Amino acid sequence: MTEQYRIATLADAEVVLDLTHRAYEPIRELGLPFPAATATLEMMKENINKHATYVAEVDENVIATITLIYPWGHWREDAEYPYVWWFAVDPAYKKQGVGNRLLTYIEETIVRDTLKAPELTLATSIHHPWLIPMYERRGYEKVELLELEHDTVYVLRKVVNAAFYQESNKEESIK
Repeated sequence: MTEQYRIATLADAEVVLDLTHRAYEPIRELGLPFPAATATLEMMKENINKHATYVAEVDENVIATITLIYPWGHWREDAEYPYVWWFAVDPAYKKQGVGNRLLTYIEETIVRDTLKAPELTLATSIHHPWLIPMYERRGYEKVELLELEHDTVYVLRKVVNAAFYQESNKEESIK
């Protein structure tokens, strides 16, 4: 039973949508307006087409997913770094470390080692009872509070390459 990570394709859209809907059931119960919680198949296909959607598989079964939005495809025009979006773990695999391993893969292998980005960001509702503490335990820090049309969210950041982060901040201060 080997866990593998790969980029999702359009052929995965229905499976990823089903997994996401099942994983986001608690979000719907909380009444939080997370787009993934009520995504349609067309929205999932667009997500897979426009961004880097990764899946974790065990025995060729998709058990988790996470999308990484690059700055040029971000919903914020001022985005500089990759952004985590639509993170979901199959409820049958909750509390087994699957989400932790997939997010670590994205942070280290993709963002730090492949993209050479110093940090990544994400946003979550200030009303969500467990996501903010979960991300803070993983080293994310609150950097901004945003009032969106549908919700108030914290933007959180995680520095994944401290040396590069310091170097890029030094260059910004020179300008």
